[in-house]
Amino acid sequence: MHIEMPKLIIGDLIAKLPIIQGGMGVGISLSKLAAAVANEGGIGVISSVGLAVVHPNPDKSFQENNIAALKQEIRSARSKTKGIIGVNIMVATTDFDHMLRATFEEEADLVFLGAGLPIRLPSTMSLEYLQNAKTKIGIIVSSGRAATLILRYWAENFHRIPDIVVLEGPKAGGHLGYKPEQIFDEDFCLEKLLPEVKEAVRKIEEKYSKSIPVVAGGGIFSGEDIYRIMQLGADGVQMGTRFVATEECDADAAFKQLYVDSKKENITIIQSPVGLPGRAIGNQFLKDVAEGIKMPFTCPWKCLKTCDFHRAPYCIALALQNARNGNMREGFAFAGANAYLVKQITTVKALIAELIRDYSAACA
Repeated sequence: MHIEMPKLIIGDLIAKLPIIQGGMGVGISLSKLAAAVANEGGIGVISSVGLAVVHPNPDKSFQENNIAALKQEIRSARSKTKGIIGVNIMVATTDFDHMLRATFEEEADLVFLGAGLPIRLPSTMSLEYLQNAKTKIGIIVSSGRAATLILRYWAENFHRIPDIVVLEGPKAGGHLGYKPEQIFDEDFCLEKLLPEVKEAVRKIEEKYSKSIPVVAGGGIFSGEDIYRIMQLGADGVQMGTRFVATEECDADAAFKQLYVDSKKENITIIQSPVGLPGRAIGNQFLKDVAEGIKMPFTCPWKCLKTCDFHRAPYCIALALQNARNGNMREGFAFAGANAYLVKQITTVKALIAELIRDYSAACA
């Protein structure tokens, strides 16, 4: 018996599938991957992080280049799909305000704000502009407390409530919004965090008579995982790792193969130069860093507010760009806790079909 996945409803925006492809920088999820996911009924997401590194232009400043590249990626995705396209922006980036403004100007369907608390009005826009922007707004949180803080602040100060909440658990790849000791603590697992986030959202929904879906991410790998977490109350899921090992992913083939070749013991937690723990696939580059070897670099970008490039052992933007281009000797790959379960490089269409099939089987 075939059972269809429920739709993900975000105001007047309706996704055929409750699957959001996670935003992955630097240059891992751009227009090609986002459009492919959107064409299959999910929500494709372009990462705005490090676009000036991916699309270098010596005639423009880092900020100008970032803005131009983001607009180019959104337009490119639009030319490839009529589906839903989102943008992921890190609040911790130095050009956050400008990237958010650019996303609004291009009228992307959604913008997801993570890696920091978005609790100030961007300098590039007025309160009226923020309230009237057509783009739906999602916030990425790691706890019910963070969800409550952001939702209340937006309601009281911006008079606009975010349209969707993404709970990103400690099994996610990349930078994590948890203390190192919380990452493997069962009290902080996705299943225990979800009810408290749902409750925080429910209170705001009741007070302001608005429906706000809650999406869960971090460690979601199979259709069975999707079914299980949605049975616990999630309205949808965010998945990043599974979409890396697809032909449409914007990274080099060597980057994708790293996922296929990885073992469980390869997945490791690192301390990023930006001051946050992160999950990655261990390699010689990271071993050298752990042993205190400093990778010489200059910083022409100053892309992250929390990065002290004078003391950093390496440039994370450069390392991630090197890996994205297949140069693993001078970089590394972020990945989710279940990356070692990836066995082959497939297509987005085949992956989505597999997820739907396994979800249906789990329902049955």
